[in-house]
Amino acid sequence: MKCPFCATLENKVIDSRLSAGGEVTRRRRECEACARRYTTYERVEQVLPLVIKKDDRREAFDRMKVLAGLRRAVEKRPVSSEDLERFVDTIERELVETGEKEVPSSAIGEKVMQHLRELDQVAYVRFASVYREFKDIHEFMEALSTLLKASTGAGGTAAPLAAAATPVLGTPVLGTPVLGTPVSGMGARGIAAPERKSGGDD
Repeated sequence: MKCPFCATLENKVIDSRLSAGGEVTRRRRECEACARRYTTYERVEQVLPLVIKKDDRREAFDRMKVLAGLRRAVEKRPVSSEDLERFVDTIERELVETGEKEVPSSAIGEKVMQHLRELDQVAYVRFASVYREFKDIHEFMEALSTLLKASTGAGGTAAPLAAAATPVLGTPVLGTPVLGTPVSGMGARGIAAPERKSGGDD
């Protein structure tokens, strides 16, 4: 394994841990040249279905793309890197279990939405704000209202979800945006910005 810092191949394993599900082995390694430490993950190679993009192109499932989008979604949220790794492991396992050779990107997006809602509802709202392609603020607030009712009905609190009503800038994953951009015409707090009058006072 090449050291990410000095590119030396010689290293030693100083710690190994098996994931809770037994699907991944996490190893801490120390480079014998520069003595710096880094982490590697070992998992069984699975044959994942091809992803069918919106324009009908086919491409391989990209785990790192999904992880990058998730990191954006959970920014400043109490979600660890290990949580995200397990999250994508679950998505990959479910894709393999479908037995399909090709899967639409929309189906993968729905799976991410489903599990993200369970992992962190604020991240879910950020994801949904653009993934659902809301046409206006009313559609967005309707979806948020539904989630708020489900959260408070289950004994949760609406405060974190209300804080997520203004989405943050994101990047596309698997051809589908995973994070929102502020809706046109909305102010900093998700409220429609008033129109400015031209000319002097009435």
